[in-house]
Amino acid sequence: MFSFIQNTDLPSFATLFNEINLDMGNGQIWVVVMLACLMLAIHAIAVLGIAGAFHAIDDVMTRRRIYGASFLSYFIAILLVIAIHLAEIVVWAYICVALKVFPTNPQTFYFAGEMYTTVGYGDYKLTEQWRILPIIISFSGIFAVSMSGAALYTMMGALLGHNRQNQNPKSGSGF
Repeated sequence: MFSFIQNTDLPSFATLFNEINLDMGNGQIWVVVMLACLMLAIHAIAVLGIAGAFHAIDDVMTRRRIYGASFLSYFIAILLVIAIHLAEIVVWAYICVALKVFPTNPQTFYFAGEMYTTVGYGDYKLTEQWRILPIIISFSGIFAVSMSGAALYTMMGALLGHNRQNQNPKSGSGF
């Protein structure tokens, strides 16, 4: 079954990494990778803040038996999460403008948005040194959307009351 692997001359990870690094010929890409990690960390903190605020408001409103306010706070949380994602697309556009990836700013913004959302609709011609950039932007978008989806899911569960019925206050479950 794995005979094709045994018959091929596969490079080591270090060799593959070095070949890709030489192919890019661009030390700036590592700065971009670090910026992507930083943006994901900031995104996580922002989403946790939004989710924490929602759960605090939801708890207060439930104790006071004001149920409509929880729906309003969930809607506001959704809008804030959308705003965070749009802001991240703009940040990616600014990073690409600073790196002079494309000749025009609108083209750069569309590229950043398509890569972040992993739509990939446009036909962009990147120089060899930036070929890995769509992968980095797409990964940051995938992970950011996943974090947001998980947070919104927990908020929806609290909104629908599923978590309240199954929670044990002594369990230390967090929310």
